[in-house]
Amino acid sequence: MERPLRPDRAAIRRRRLLAAAGVAIGVAILAVAVALSTRGGDATAGALVPRGQPTERDPLAYEGGQDEELERAAAFGLSHPLYARSPGGVLATARRTERFRPLIDEAVEGSGFSPEIVEAIVFLESGGRPDVIAGDDPLRASGLTQILAETATSFLGMQVDLAESRRLTARIRSAVREGDTTAAARLRAERRAIDTRFDPVQALAGTVRYLTTARSRLGRDDLAVVSYHMGIGNLTNVLRAYAGDPGDGSIPELVDERGLSWARVFFDTTPGERAAAYRLLARLGDESPNYYWRVLAAQEIMRLHREDAERLLELDELHQAKASAEEVLHPNGETERFVLAEDLESAWSRDVLVALPDDPVLHGFAVDPSMGELAPRLDLDEELYRGLRPEALATVLYIADRVRALGGTGKPLEVTSSVRDDAYQALLRTQNVEATAAYSLHTTGYAFDIRRRYASDDQARAFQFVLDDLSARGLIAWVREPAAIHVTVSSDAKALIPIYLQPGR
Repeated sequence: MERPLRPDRAAIRRRRLLAAAGVAIGVAILAVAVALSTRGGDATAGALVPRGQPTERDPLAYEGGQDEELERAAAFGLSHPLYARSPGGVLATARRTERFRPLIDEAVEGSGFSPEIVEAIVFLESGGRPDVIAGDDPLRASGLTQILAETATSFLGMQVDLAESRRLTARIRSAVREGDTTAAARLRAERRAIDTRFDPVQALAGTVRYLTTARSRLGRDDLAVVSYHMGIGNLTNVLRAYAGDPGDGSIPELVDERGLSWARVFFDTTPGERAAAYRLLARLGDESPNYYWRVLAAQEIMRLHREDAERLLELDELHQAKASAEEVLHPNGETERFVLAEDLESAWSRDVLVALPDDPVLHGFAVDPSMGELAPRLDLDEELYRGLRPEALATVLYIADRVRALGGTGKPLEVTSSVRDDAYQALLRTQNVEATAAYSLHTTGYAFDIRRRYASDDQARAFQFVLDDLSARGLIAWVREPAAIHVTVSSDAKALIPIYLQPGR
Protein backbone atom coordinates (compact mmCIF):
# COMPACT_ATOMS: atom_id res chain seq x y z
CA MET A 1 0.00 0.00 0.00
CA GLU A 2 1.25 3.47 -0.90
CA ARG A 3 2.60 5.44 2.04
CA PRO A 4 2.48 9.24 2.22
CA LEU A 5 5.54 11.36 1.72
CA ARG A 6 6.90 13.22 4.69
CA PRO A 7 5.89 16.89 4.66
CA ASP A 8 9.40 18.31 4.26
CA ARG A 9 10.17 16.28 1.13
CA ALA A 10 6.81 17.10 -0.42
CA ALA A 11 7.25 20.80 0.31
CA ILE A 12 10.72 20.94 -1.22
CA ARG A 13 9.58 19.15 -4.37
CA ARG A 14 6.45 21.30 -4.60
CA ARG A 15 8.45 24.53 -4.42
CA ARG A 16 10.70 23.34 -7.22
CA LEU A 17 7.75 22.46 -9.43
CA LEU A 18 5.97 25.73 -8.83
CA ALA A 19 9.14 27.70 -9.43
CA ALA A 20 9.56 25.94 -12.77
CA ALA A 21 6.00 26.96 -13.69
CA GLY A 22 6.75 30.57 -12.87
CA VAL A 23 4.22 30.84 -10.04
CA ALA A 24 4.65 33.65 -7.57
CA ILE A 25 2.57 35.17 -4.83
CA GLY A 26 2.29 38.95 -4.73
CA VAL A 27 5.04 40.90 -3.02
CA ALA A 28 2.54 42.84 -0.93
CA ILE A 29 0.81 39.86 0.66
CA LEU A 30 4.13 38.22 1.42
CA ALA A 31 5.19 41.39 3.17
CA VAL A 32 1.98 41.35 5.21
CA ALA A 33 2.51 37.70 6.14
CA VAL A 34 6.11 38.25 7.17
CA ALA A 35 5.21 41.32 9.22
CA LEU A 36 2.41 39.56 11.04
CA SER A 37 4.43 36.45 11.78
CA THR A 38 7.32 38.60 12.99
CA ARG A 39 5.05 40.42 15.42
CA GLY A 40 3.26 37.33 16.65
CA GLY A 41 5.94 34.67 16.47
CA ASP A 42 5.83 31.74 14.04
CA ALA A 43 2.13 31.52 13.16
CA THR A 44 2.55 28.10 11.58
CA ALA A 45 4.27 26.44 14.55
CA GLY A 46 2.14 24.34 16.89
CA ALA A 47 -1.64 24.15 17.05
CA LEU A 48 -3.48 26.95 15.28
CA VAL A 49 -6.98 28.33 15.70
CA PRO A 50 -8.93 30.98 13.74
CA ARG A 51 -8.54 34.55 14.78
CA GLY A 52 -11.55 35.97 16.55
CA GLN A 53 -12.57 38.71 14.14
CA PRO A 54 -12.86 39.30 10.38
CA THR A 55 -10.23 41.42 8.67
CA GLU A 56 -10.92 45.13 8.25
CA ARG A 57 -9.78 45.14 4.62
CA ASP A 58 -9.05 42.64 1.89
CA PRO A 59 -5.51 41.35 2.59
CA LEU A 60 -5.16 40.58 -1.12
CA ALA A 61 -6.16 44.09 -2.22
CA TYR A 62 -4.07 45.41 -5.10
CA GLU A 63 -1.09 47.57 -4.23
CA GLY A 64 1.45 49.15 -6.54
CA GLY A 65 4.52 47.19 -7.53
CA GLN A 66 2.73 43.86 -7.84
CA ASP A 67 2.11 43.76 -11.59
CA GLU A 68 4.90 41.40 -12.61
CA GLU A 69 4.09 38.91 -9.84
CA LEU A 70 0.36 39.07 -10.55
CA GLU A 71 0.92 38.56 -14.27
CA ARG A 72 2.90 35.38 -13.61
CA ALA A 73 0.34 34.16 -11.10
CA ALA A 74 -2.58 34.81 -13.45
CA ALA A 75 -0.85 33.14 -16.40
CA PHE A 76 -0.41 30.05 -14.22
CA GLY A 77 -3.74 30.17 -12.39
CA LEU A 78 -5.85 30.57 -15.53
CA SER A 79 -3.91 28.22 -17.81
CA HIS A 80 -6.05 25.09 -17.27
CA PRO A 81 -8.44 25.65 -20.24
CA LEU A 82 -5.48 25.79 -22.62
CA TYR A 83 -4.40 22.32 -21.52
CA ALA A 84 -7.92 20.94 -21.33
CA ARG A 85 -9.43 22.41 -24.52
CA SER A 86 -6.68 23.07 -27.06
CA PRO A 87 -7.65 21.26 -30.27
CA GLY A 88 -5.79 17.96 -30.40
CA GLY A 89 -4.14 18.74 -27.07
CA VAL A 90 -1.68 21.36 -25.92
CA LEU A 91 1.37 19.59 -27.41
CA ALA A 92 -0.15 19.30 -30.89
CA THR A 93 -1.37 22.89 -30.72
CA ALA A 94 2.09 24.11 -29.79
CA ARG A 95 3.59 22.22 -32.74
CA ARG A 96 1.03 23.66 -35.17
CA THR A 97 1.52 27.17 -33.84
CA GLU A 98 5.32 26.98 -34.07
CA ARG A 99 5.11 26.40 -37.83
CA PHE A 100 4.03 30.00 -38.23
CA ARG A 101 6.86 31.51 -36.19
CA PRO A 102 8.90 32.66 -39.23
CA LEU A 103 5.83 34.50 -40.57
CA ILE A 104 5.16 35.96 -37.13
CA ASP A 105 8.73 37.24 -36.86
CA GLU A 106 8.30 39.03 -40.20
CA ALA A 107 4.89 40.43 -39.27
CA VAL A 108 6.02 42.07 -36.01
CA GLU A 109 9.25 43.54 -37.39
CA GLY A 110 9.34 47.24 -36.57
CA SER A 111 6.04 47.16 -34.67
CA GLY A 112 7.44 47.07 -31.15
CA PHE A 113 5.36 43.98 -30.33
CA SER A 114 7.20 40.82 -29.40
CA PRO A 115 6.81 37.80 -31.65
CA GLU A 116 6.12 35.74 -28.51
CA ILE A 117 2.94 37.74 -27.79
CA VAL A 118 1.63 37.44 -31.35
CA GLU A 119 2.54 33.76 -31.41
CA ALA A 120 0.57 33.31 -28.18
CA ILE A 121 -2.42 35.04 -29.79
CA VAL A 122 -2.22 32.54 -32.66
CA PHE A 123 -2.09 29.66 -30.17
CA LEU A 124 -5.09 30.99 -28.30
CA GLU A 125 -7.21 32.15 -31.21
CA SER A 126 -6.91 29.34 -33.74
CA GLY A 127 -4.60 26.74 -32.26
CA GLY A 128 -2.39 27.20 -35.32
CA ARG A 129 -5.18 26.35 -37.79
CA PRO A 130 -5.34 28.96 -40.57
CA ASP A 131 -8.74 27.85 -41.93
CA VAL A 132 -10.72 27.63 -38.71
CA ILE A 133 -14.01 29.53 -38.29
CA ALA A 134 -15.72 30.31 -34.98
CA GLY A 135 -18.93 28.59 -35.98
CA ASP A 136 -20.34 27.92 -39.44
CA ASP A 137 -20.40 31.41 -40.93
CA PRO A 138 -17.27 33.31 -42.04
CA LEU A 139 -19.07 36.46 -40.95
CA ARG A 140 -17.72 35.47 -37.55
CA ALA A 141 -14.11 35.29 -36.36
CA SER A 142 -12.08 33.41 -38.96
CA GLY A 143 -8.54 32.50 -39.93
CA LEU A 144 -5.25 32.11 -38.11
CA THR A 145 -5.88 35.09 -35.83
CA GLN A 146 -9.70 34.93 -35.77
CA ILE A 147 -10.66 38.29 -37.25
CA LEU A 148 -14.31 39.28 -37.65
CA ALA A 149 -15.42 40.12 -41.19
CA GLU A 150 -16.57 43.60 -40.14
CA THR A 151 -13.30 44.32 -38.33
CA ALA A 152 -11.30 43.09 -41.31
CA THR A 153 -13.01 45.35 -43.85
CA SER A 154 -13.92 48.49 -41.87
CA PHE A 155 -10.97 48.68 -39.48
CA LEU A 156 -8.04 46.78 -40.96
CA GLY A 157 -8.53 47.39 -44.68
CA MET A 158 -8.48 43.69 -45.51
CA GLN A 159 -10.23 42.20 -48.53
CA VAL A 160 -13.27 40.11 -47.62
CA ASP A 161 -15.88 39.12 -50.20
CA LEU A 162 -18.26 37.69 -47.63
CA ALA A 163 -20.81 36.27 -50.05
CA GLU A 164 -18.14 34.42 -52.01
CA SER A 165 -16.39 33.34 -48.82
CA ARG A 166 -19.65 31.80 -47.59
CA ARG A 167 -20.16 30.01 -50.90
CA LEU A 168 -16.64 28.60 -50.94
CA THR A 169 -16.86 27.60 -47.26
CA ALA A 170 -19.97 25.53 -48.01
CA ARG A 171 -18.22 23.86 -50.95
CA ILE A 172 -15.13 23.14 -48.80
CA ARG A 173 -17.33 21.40 -46.23
CA SER A 174 -18.93 19.30 -48.95
CA ALA A 175 -15.54 18.29 -50.35
CA VAL A 176 -14.31 17.34 -46.88
CA ARG A 177 -17.43 15.23 -46.23
CA GLU A 178 -16.88 13.44 -49.52
CA GLY A 179 -13.21 12.84 -48.73
CA ASP A 180 -12.05 14.87 -51.73
CA THR A 181 -8.90 16.43 -50.24
CA THR A 182 -7.67 17.75 -53.58
CA ALA A 183 -10.87 19.72 -54.20
CA ALA A 184 -10.88 20.98 -50.61
CA ALA A 185 -7.31 22.27 -50.96
CA ARG A 186 -8.13 24.03 -54.26
CA LEU A 187 -11.23 25.65 -52.77
CA ARG A 188 -9.30 26.84 -49.70
CA ALA A 189 -6.76 28.50 -52.01
CA GLU A 190 -9.62 30.25 -53.84
CA ARG A 191 -11.06 31.43 -50.53
CA ARG A 192 -7.71 32.84 -49.38
CA ALA A 193 -7.67 35.00 -52.51
CA ILE A 194 -11.06 36.61 -51.85
CA ASP A 195 -11.05 36.51 -48.02
CA THR A 196 -7.60 37.44 -46.82
CA ARG A 197 -8.35 36.48 -43.21
CA PHE A 198 -7.59 32.91 -44.33
CA ASP A 199 -4.17 33.94 -45.69
CA PRO A 200 -1.75 33.54 -42.74
CA VAL A 201 0.56 36.33 -43.95
CA GLN A 202 -2.26 38.84 -44.30
CA ALA A 203 -4.02 37.66 -41.14
CA LEU A 204 -0.86 38.23 -39.11
CA ALA A 205 -0.32 41.62 -40.74
CA GLY A 206 -3.90 42.55 -39.87
CA THR A 207 -3.43 41.50 -36.26
CA VAL A 208 -0.26 43.56 -35.91
CA ARG A 209 -2.08 46.55 -37.46
CA TYR A 210 -4.87 46.10 -34.93
CA LEU A 211 -2.48 45.90 -32.00
CA THR A 212 -0.53 48.93 -33.21
CA THR A 213 -3.69 51.02 -33.55
CA ALA A 214 -5.00 49.80 -30.21
CA ARG A 215 -1.73 50.74 -28.51
CA SER A 216 -1.89 54.25 -29.93
CA ARG A 217 -5.47 54.65 -28.66
CA LEU A 218 -4.96 52.99 -25.27
CA GLY A 219 -1.35 53.78 -24.42
CA ARG A 220 0.06 50.36 -23.45
CA ASP A 221 0.95 47.03 -25.04
CA ASP A 222 -0.94 44.98 -22.45
CA LEU A 223 -4.10 47.03 -22.96
CA ALA A 224 -3.79 46.60 -26.72
CA VAL A 225 -3.74 42.82 -26.26
CA VAL A 226 -6.74 42.98 -23.90
CA SER A 227 -8.66 44.93 -26.54
CA TYR A 228 -8.04 42.24 -29.17
CA HIS A 229 -10.86 40.28 -27.54
CA MET A 230 -12.71 42.99 -25.61
CA GLY A 231 -12.66 45.69 -28.27
CA ILE A 232 -11.09 49.13 -28.03
CA GLY A 233 -14.40 50.85 -27.30
CA ASN A 234 -15.38 48.47 -24.51
CA LEU A 235 -11.96 48.69 -22.90
CA THR A 236 -11.98 52.48 -23.16
CA ASN A 237 -15.26 52.52 -21.22
CA VAL A 238 -13.82 50.20 -18.57
CA LEU A 239 -10.71 52.36 -18.15
CA ARG A 240 -12.77 55.53 -17.77
CA ALA A 241 -15.09 53.84 -15.27
CA TYR A 242 -12.17 52.52 -13.26
CA ALA A 243 -10.52 55.95 -13.15
CA GLY A 244 -13.80 57.72 -12.42
CA ASP A 245 -13.27 59.86 -15.52
CA PRO A 246 -16.48 60.22 -17.56
CA GLY A 247 -14.90 62.78 -19.90
CA ASP A 248 -13.68 62.41 -23.46
CA GLY A 249 -10.02 63.28 -22.92
CA SER A 250 -7.04 61.31 -24.12
CA ILE A 251 -7.01 57.70 -22.92
CA PRO A 252 -3.21 57.32 -23.28
CA GLU A 253 -2.78 60.37 -21.04
CA LEU A 254 -5.26 58.97 -18.51
CA VAL A 255 -3.51 55.60 -18.57
CA ASP A 256 -0.13 57.21 -18.06
CA GLU A 257 -1.25 59.60 -15.30
CA ARG A 258 -3.09 56.92 -13.31
CA GLY A 259 -0.70 54.03 -14.05
CA LEU A 260 -3.51 51.90 -15.50
CA SER A 261 -1.91 48.56 -16.30
CA TRP A 262 -4.28 45.67 -16.95
CA ALA A 263 -3.03 43.97 -13.80
CA ARG A 264 -4.08 46.98 -11.78
CA VAL A 265 -7.48 47.37 -13.42
CA PHE A 266 -8.23 43.63 -13.25
CA PHE A 267 -7.14 42.95 -9.68
CA ASP A 268 -8.32 46.28 -8.26
CA THR A 269 -11.87 46.00 -9.65
CA THR A 270 -14.38 44.26 -7.39
CA PRO A 271 -18.14 44.39 -6.80
CA GLY A 272 -17.37 46.65 -3.86
CA GLU A 273 -14.48 48.73 -5.18
CA ARG A 274 -14.56 50.31 -8.67
CA ALA A 275 -18.09 48.93 -8.97
CA ALA A 276 -18.85 50.82 -12.19
CA ALA A 277 -15.91 49.16 -13.95
CA TYR A 278 -16.91 45.80 -12.46
CA ARG A 279 -20.44 46.12 -13.89
CA LEU A 280 -19.09 46.90 -17.34
CA LEU A 281 -16.82 43.85 -17.27
CA ALA A 282 -19.62 41.63 -15.95
CA ARG A 283 -21.96 42.76 -18.74
CA LEU A 284 -19.53 41.50 -21.35
CA GLY A 285 -20.50 37.98 -20.29
CA ASP A 286 -17.42 36.39 -21.85
CA GLU A 287 -13.75 35.69 -21.21
CA SER A 288 -12.60 39.18 -22.25
CA PRO A 289 -11.27 40.13 -18.78
CA ASN A 290 -9.14 36.96 -18.70
CA TYR A 291 -7.91 37.20 -22.28
CA TYR A 292 -4.54 38.78 -21.53
CA TRP A 293 -3.79 36.15 -18.87
CA ARG A 294 -4.62 33.37 -21.33
CA VAL A 295 -2.27 34.97 -23.86
CA LEU A 296 0.50 35.00 -21.25
CA ALA A 297 -0.31 31.36 -20.44
CA ALA A 298 -0.02 30.46 -24.14
CA GLN A 299 3.29 32.33 -24.29
CA GLU A 300 4.59 30.22 -21.40
CA ILE A 301 3.40 27.04 -23.10
CA MET A 302 5.28 27.96 -26.27
CA ARG A 303 8.40 28.74 -24.22
CA LEU A 304 8.22 25.34 -22.56
CA HIS A 305 7.59 23.69 -25.92
CA ARG A 306 10.92 25.02 -27.15
CA GLU A 307 12.99 24.99 -23.95
CA ASP A 308 11.58 22.36 -21.59
CA ALA A 309 9.39 19.82 -23.40
CA GLU A 310 9.60 17.41 -20.47
CA ARG A 311 8.08 19.98 -18.12
CA LEU A 312 5.33 20.79 -20.63
CA LEU A 313 4.46 17.10 -20.90
CA GLU A 314 4.40 16.85 -17.10
CA LEU A 315 2.08 19.85 -16.82
CA ASP A 316 -0.16 18.48 -19.54
CA GLU A 317 -0.55 15.18 -17.70
CA LEU A 318 -1.34 16.97 -14.44
CA HIS A 319 -3.92 19.23 -16.07
CA GLN A 320 -5.56 16.30 -17.85
CA ALA A 321 -5.87 14.30 -14.63
CA LYS A 322 -8.83 16.29 -13.27
CA ALA A 323 -11.46 18.79 -14.36
CA SER A 324 -9.42 21.53 -12.69
CA ALA A 325 -5.73 22.25 -12.12
CA GLU A 326 -5.80 20.68 -8.65
CA GLU A 327 -3.16 18.05 -9.44
CA VAL A 328 -0.90 20.77 -10.81
CA LEU A 329 -1.06 22.36 -7.37
CA HIS A 330 -0.49 19.03 -5.58
CA PRO A 331 0.80 16.21 -7.81
CA ASN A 332 0.06 12.66 -6.75
CA GLY A 333 3.21 11.04 -5.40
CA GLU A 334 4.71 14.43 -4.59
CA THR A 335 2.20 15.41 -1.92
CA GLU A 336 1.75 14.07 1.58
CA ARG A 337 -1.64 12.39 1.76
CA PHE A 338 -3.54 10.28 4.24
CA VAL A 339 -3.86 6.69 3.12
CA LEU A 340 -4.82 5.11 6.44
CA ALA A 341 -6.72 6.40 9.43
CA GLU A 342 -3.47 6.21 11.38
CA ASP A 343 -1.89 8.61 8.88
CA LEU A 344 -4.73 11.02 9.50
CA GLU A 345 -4.42 10.62 13.27
CA SER A 346 -0.69 11.26 13.00
CA ALA A 347 -1.36 14.45 11.04
CA TRP A 348 -3.65 15.69 13.79
CA SER A 349 -1.07 14.88 16.45
CA ARG A 350 1.61 16.78 14.49
CA ASP A 351 -0.65 19.83 14.05
CA VAL A 352 -0.57 19.32 10.28
CA LEU A 353 -4.35 19.74 10.38
CA VAL A 354 -6.49 22.42 12.00
CA ALA A 355 -10.06 21.81 13.18
CA LEU A 356 -12.84 23.59 11.31
CA PRO A 357 -14.49 26.12 13.62
CA ASP A 358 -18.26 25.92 13.84
CA ASP A 359 -19.18 29.52 14.60
CA PRO A 360 -21.13 30.78 11.56
CA VAL A 361 -21.83 34.21 13.03
CA LEU A 362 -18.15 34.90 13.69
CA HIS A 363 -16.53 33.23 10.69
CA GLY A 364 -19.17 33.43 7.95
CA PHE A 365 -19.39 29.71 7.22
CA ALA A 366 -21.10 26.73 8.81
CA VAL A 367 -19.90 23.14 9.05
CA ASP A 368 -22.42 20.74 7.59
CA PRO A 369 -23.58 18.40 10.38
CA SER A 370 -23.19 15.43 8.02
CA MET A 371 -19.44 16.04 7.56
CA GLY A 372 -17.65 12.85 8.60
CA GLU A 373 -20.92 10.98 9.05
CA LEU A 374 -19.44 7.74 7.67
CA ALA A 375 -16.72 7.66 10.34
CA PRO A 376 -18.69 5.43 12.79
CA ARG A 377 -18.86 2.76 10.09
CA LEU A 378 -15.05 2.74 10.25
CA ASP A 379 -15.12 2.74 14.08
CA LEU A 380 -13.72 6.26 14.06
CA ASP A 381 -14.78 9.67 15.36
CA GLU A 382 -16.48 12.13 13.00
CA GLU A 383 -14.16 14.90 14.21
CA LEU A 384 -11.26 13.12 12.52
CA TYR A 385 -12.79 14.23 9.19
CA ARG A 386 -13.50 17.86 10.12
CA GLY A 387 -10.23 19.62 9.51
CA LEU A 388 -7.90 21.09 6.90
CA ARG A 389 -4.30 22.10 6.48
CA PRO A 390 -3.67 25.64 7.78
CA GLU A 391 -3.43 27.22 4.33
CA ALA A 392 -6.69 25.56 3.27
CA LEU A 393 -8.55 26.65 6.39
CA ALA A 394 -7.15 30.17 6.06
CA THR A 395 -8.52 30.19 2.50
CA VAL A 396 -11.97 29.09 3.69
CA LEU A 397 -11.91 31.93 6.22
CA TYR A 398 -10.79 34.37 3.52
CA ILE A 399 -13.55 33.26 1.14
CA ALA A 400 -16.24 33.52 3.82
CA ASP A 401 -14.88 36.89 4.93
CA ARG A 402 -14.90 38.37 1.42
CA VAL A 403 -18.26 36.87 0.40
CA ARG A 404 -19.88 38.33 3.50
CA ALA A 405 -18.33 41.75 2.78
CA LEU A 406 -19.32 41.73 -0.91
CA GLY A 407 -22.56 39.74 -0.84
CA GLY A 408 -24.55 41.88 1.56
CA THR A 409 -25.87 39.02 3.67
CA GLY A 410 -25.02 37.54 7.03
CA LYS A 411 -26.15 34.05 6.06
CA PRO A 412 -23.11 31.75 6.12
CA LEU A 413 -21.73 29.57 3.36
CA GLU A 414 -21.86 25.83 4.11
CA VAL A 415 -18.72 23.71 4.07
CA THR A 416 -19.77 20.13 3.34
CA SER A 417 -16.48 18.21 3.06
CA SER A 418 -12.92 18.55 4.24
CA VAL A 419 -10.12 16.04 4.90
CA ARG A 420 -10.48 12.29 4.34
CA ASP A 421 -8.35 9.16 4.18
CA ASP A 422 -8.49 6.49 1.49
CA ALA A 423 -10.77 4.21 3.51
CA TYR A 424 -13.31 6.98 4.01
CA GLN A 425 -13.05 7.94 0.34
CA ALA A 426 -13.68 4.33 -0.72
CA LEU A 427 -16.71 4.11 1.55
CA LEU A 428 -18.02 7.41 0.21
CA ARG A 429 -17.79 6.11 -3.36
CA THR A 430 -20.41 3.48 -2.54
CA GLN A 431 -22.91 6.27 -1.87
CA ASN A 432 -21.77 9.21 -4.00
CA VAL A 433 -21.02 8.84 -7.70
CA GLU A 434 -19.19 12.19 -7.64
CA ALA A 435 -16.52 10.83 -5.27
CA THR A 436 -13.40 10.12 -7.30
CA ALA A 437 -12.10 6.57 -7.49
CA ALA A 438 -8.56 7.80 -8.10
CA TYR A 439 -6.36 10.23 -6.23
CA SER A 440 -8.64 12.54 -4.24
CA LEU A 441 -7.31 15.89 -3.08
CA HIS A 442 -9.49 15.50 0.01
CA THR A 443 -6.93 12.92 1.18
CA THR A 444 -4.27 15.64 1.27
CA GLY A 445 -6.09 18.13 3.50
CA TYR A 446 -5.84 20.83 0.81
CA ALA A 447 -9.40 20.44 -0.52
CA PHE A 448 -12.88 21.32 0.70
CA ASP A 449 -16.40 21.58 -0.72
CA ILE A 450 -18.91 24.42 -0.33
CA ARG A 451 -22.59 23.73 -0.96
CA ARG A 452 -24.14 25.39 -3.98
CA ARG A 453 -26.95 26.93 -2.01
CA TYR A 454 -26.93 30.66 -1.48
CA ALA A 455 -28.96 33.19 0.47
CA SER A 456 -29.32 35.53 -2.51
CA ASP A 457 -28.13 36.22 -6.03
CA ASP A 458 -25.77 38.81 -4.58
CA GLN A 459 -24.15 36.19 -2.35
CA ALA A 460 -23.83 33.81 -5.30
CA ARG A 461 -22.20 36.51 -7.43
CA ALA A 462 -19.86 37.48 -4.60
CA PHE A 463 -18.81 33.86 -4.16
CA GLN A 464 -18.19 33.48 -7.89
CA PHE A 465 -16.10 36.66 -7.90
CA VAL A 466 -13.92 35.45 -5.01
CA LEU A 467 -13.39 32.04 -6.64
CA ASP A 468 -12.37 33.67 -9.91
CA ASP A 469 -10.09 36.15 -8.16
CA LEU A 470 -8.29 33.46 -6.15
CA SER A 471 -7.90 31.36 -9.31
CA ALA A 472 -6.37 34.30 -11.14
CA ARG A 473 -3.89 34.68 -8.28
CA GLY A 474 -2.89 31.01 -8.63
CA LEU A 475 -4.05 30.29 -5.07
CA ILE A 476 -6.85 27.81 -5.78
CA ALA A 477 -8.23 25.46 -8.40
CA TRP A 478 -11.95 24.82 -8.32
CA VAL A 479 -14.62 22.88 -10.17
CA ARG A 480 -18.41 23.05 -10.12
CA GLU A 481 -20.05 19.78 -9.03
CA PRO A 482 -23.82 19.10 -8.97
CA ALA A 483 -24.27 19.98 -5.30
CA ALA A 484 -21.06 21.75 -4.34
CA ILE A 485 -18.05 23.79 -5.42
CA HIS A 486 -14.92 21.68 -4.96
CA VAL A 487 -11.90 23.82 -4.08
CA THR A 488 -8.23 22.83 -3.85
CA VAL A 489 -5.82 25.28 -2.23
CA SER A 490 -2.26 25.96 -3.35
CA SER A 491 0.61 25.80 -0.90
CA ASP A 492 1.21 29.46 -1.78
CA ALA A 493 -1.92 30.32 0.22
CA LYS A 494 0.26 29.91 3.31
CA ALA A 495 0.64 33.69 3.15
CA LEU A 496 -2.94 33.88 4.46
CA ILE A 497 -2.16 31.81 7.57
CA PRO A 498 -0.88 34.58 9.86
CA ILE A 499 -3.78 36.79 8.78
CA TYR A 500 -6.56 34.32 9.59
CA LEU A 501 -5.01 31.89 12.10
CA GLN A 502 -3.15 32.30 15.35
CA PRO A 503 -1.45 29.98 17.85
CA GLY A 504 -3.97 28.24 20.10
CA ARG A 505 -4.14 29.12 23.74
